[in-house]
Amino acid sequence: MNPMPRLIAPVLLASGLLAAGSAQALDFLSVASRAAILYDQPAASAHKVAVVSRYLPLEVVLTQGDWVKVRDASGKLSWIERRALDKKRYLLVIVPLADVRLAADPNAAVLFRVSQQGVLEWVENTQTGWIQVRHPDGLTGYVSTADVWGD
Repeated sequence: MNPMPRLIAPVLLASGLLAAGSAQALDFLSVASRAAILYDQPAASAHKVAVVSRYLPLEVVLTQGDWVKVRDASGKLSWIERRALDKKRYLLVIVPLADVRLAADPNAAVLFRVSQQGVLEWVENTQTGWIQVRHPDGLTGYVSTADVWGD
């Protein structure tokens, strides 16, 4: 009996699981230009659904040529031109007021607060429920992952 078929099945299964895992990985980009248009289809002649501001984080769902299908914080899907996006990541505050703390700890001192719909530059996800962020003024601190969207 040839042992090769028994070896191929686990390899194929493992590679399929790895591919499925990578498909689940979230990729976020931010709006690069002062204002960008979201469309209902991947064409400049399509229906315009919204105008969004610089730094708004968008989740990449699909890339098709010069167009990117994105999801916003509300879950709405739309299309945007790739050139309107930047790899520099930002986070959107989704709670009425987010505390940015000195350390990744709920008891750490509050450095500053950011209102809902405000944006913070993403620095690093600590994998502890906290994200290191930078304010436009340069202050760096930590915000709870529950308070922001875009990571």
